[in-house]
Amino acid sequence: MAGLGSLTRLHLSEVHITGDELGQLLSNSVALEELKLVNCHKIISLKLPCLLHRLNCLTVFECRGLKVIENKAPNVSVVHMNGSFEKLRVGDMLQVKKLEMIDTYGTSLVHHARAKLPFIMPNLETLNLYSNGEKLSTPMLAARFLFLRNLLILLGDGDTRGFFYDYFSLVYFLDACPVLEDFALCVSQTRVRQDLISAEDSHMRRMPEHCHGSIKNVKILGFCSAKSMVELTCHIIENATSLECLTLDAIYDNSSRGEADRSHEHNKFDECRPVPSRRMIEHAHKGLWAIGRYVVQKVPTRVKLNVKKLCSRCHKIK
Repeated sequence: MAGLGSLTRLHLSEVHITGDELGQLLSNSVALEELKLVNCHKIISLKLPCLLHRLNCLTVFECRGLKVIENKAPNVSVVHMNGSFEKLRVGDMLQVKKLEMIDTYGTSLVHHARAKLPFIMPNLETLNLYSNGEKLSTPMLAARFLFLRNLLILLGDGDTRGFFYDYFSLVYFLDACPVLEDFALCVSQTRVRQDLISAEDSHMRRMPEHCHGSIKNVKILGFCSAKSMVELTCHIIENATSLECLTLDAIYDNSSRGEADRSHEHNKFDECRPVPSRRMIEHAHKGLWAIGRYVVQKVPTRVKLNVKKLCSRCHKIK
């Protein structure tokens, strides 16, 4: 174990190490600042001792045997992990400021984050949730994220077995974040199996009692014509009283985060950034129609509206 006293980063990938063996290693690594475990399936219990005063970043991904994380390290502030919240014990992660959570098994991560995280990590400032198959809507609960300023929710295209996700229920998540400033929602078009809005729809759900006074920037990438998404967007416009910028992109391709310009006019190769499927283009056109029909007219002049267009040449529906 000689020399471990000066080790600052430890990354283990596909290593057949047990929790006890890792514990011995960590007990001699008092200078450790970053611990990353990937595909270490023999670890059942991960115990971080209190002597790891410098440890600030923990990453645990695809360690399929892991059942529980016991953290006594006092300064862990950034956590990246996948799996369920059952691995985290209440009281062990109070100091965490940033969490990136990935769900690859369709366990309704957003729903459970709203229900459980305020008790496990009450001091979060940044929360990124990647849910691959959200089957449950967001619940309305009393517990709140009192310090959360940045929220990213990505809804992937996992199997939802015909469940129509209620995007409007995310109002309850926003309502739980009184100082939230930046909100981004990314939706894969391949999960669009919704009751789409039509030109005849006039009744929209509203929650005027839910005011979001701190939100300044909102991005919705993969905006679709699902009625609940239109309702969510209109709610934000009407109730986010400090809103400065709203960005809507009818395509989300899981790689560009909607930042790159797709138009061939801005591409030296005279072609668009490729869109994965014709079906995605069809959904994008419907999404842009819904933006023009229901959203644009509601945006106040103080708010900068950015609507990312499709390429008129490459993204036509033939």
